Amino acid sequence: MEDRELYQQLLCLDSPWIVSDVELNAETEEVRIHAMHPRGTKFCCPECDRHLACHDHAPERRWRHLDSCQFQTILLARAPRVKCPEHGVRTVGVPWAEGSSRFTLLFERFSIDVLLATQTISGAASVLRATWDEVWHILKRAVQRGQDRKQSQPMPLIGIDEKAFAKRHKYITLLYDLNRSTVQAISDGNDTEAGIACFSQLSSEQIEAVAMDMSAAYVKAAMDTLPDAAEKIVHDRFHVMQLATKAVDAVRRGEHRELKAAGDNRLAKTRYLWLTNEENLTVKQTDHLAAVFHSTLNTGKAWGYKELLRDLWNQPAAAAATVYFKKWYRSVIHTKLAPMKTLARTIKQRLDNVVSYCTHFITNSVAEGMNSKIMSIKRRVGGYRNRENFKSAIFFHCGGLDLYPR
Repeated sequence: MEDRELYQQLLCLDSPWIVSDVELNAETEEVRIHAMHPRGTKFCCPECDRHLACHDHAPERRWRHLDSCQFQTILLARAPRVKCPEHGVRTVGVPWAEGSSRFTLLFERFSIDVLLATQTISGAASVLRATWDEVWHILKRAVQRGQDRKQSQPMPLIGIDEKAFAKRHKYITLLYDLNRSTVQAISDGNDTEAGIACFSQLSSEQIEAVAMDMSAAYVKAAMDTLPDAAEKIVHDRFHVMQLATKAVDAVRRGEHRELKAAGDNRLAKTRYLWLTNEENLTVKQTDHLAAVFHSTLNTGKAWGYKELLRDLWNQPAAAAATVYFKKWYRSVIHTKLAPMKTLARTIKQRLDNVVSYCTHFITNSVAEGMNSKIMSIKRRVGGYRNRENFKSAIFFHCGGLDLYPR
């Protein structure tokens, strides 16, 4: 098989395009493939698909293709131009690459696979033997391609959360599709405007429930944007329990100071025991927790109330959960455990949107999982200085987009 015929097949070139010449340059470690079309070939106007004779050709361009063994493969050709009576002179697209891309479709597909595997621009650039800018250009093109192809689809269950972009309280807001575990929208900041910007990108009539923490900004954004938002907001159970755990720790810290001043070190080195779910403790840690718990300390009482609060989300319906909370609230509010009383009042203020879990059964666990993935990607690249680049990386890895060229 001749080299021209070989590369004709490797490049998947169809009529009228043919490989006219193949050059091997050992010094630059390149294989240069020249493509052309026969005289008299007609092409379609890119605007109206009218068949027209070739008017002239654009200057010769280079496209990077998949490597041939250890050599880079470069495809060279002059794109034909047609003179349309309606649209004037237009450059015809070539079948092996998209629009303004300097890479063949097959090279872009491979590059996307490498980017997904390495999760870093520099790592992909090393594998592809390309520059950082070239690889980043492929990533941005892939994200734009995916966004352009994105079609409106039902998203009944969504979540909204914030993510730190950089130090000094710089945040972005992310909106998630809980069913597909994908990031659907991103906006700057973590205030009400940021929440509205995210919600506004969706068809609000299709939304049945939205999971969020107790952020007043996101609550207001939902109330201003979503119809019947008061019935759709579900405050994340893990966020509520995180508040409860912090309240227990506040009780422990205060009591430990008092006991230590009196020479009592029973609460020393017990912080982990109170902050960890009991089922995640070792046998030794469980025995230690039981010993401290039965010593009638306020910390043990606060921990007991926190554990009782867990059963709120095991109730069969929102009405039953409301009754359960009111009973729990009466018990806590008459204690002297100030942090736990503050917690009880906080939950009471948003009780309807806490017990709504028993109606919609959603949490923001997808958001937490995505945040871990985003943090992993962020650490690999040493952080992002450019906010727009950070958004592009999130959409590339977590957007569920159709990234590949066709």
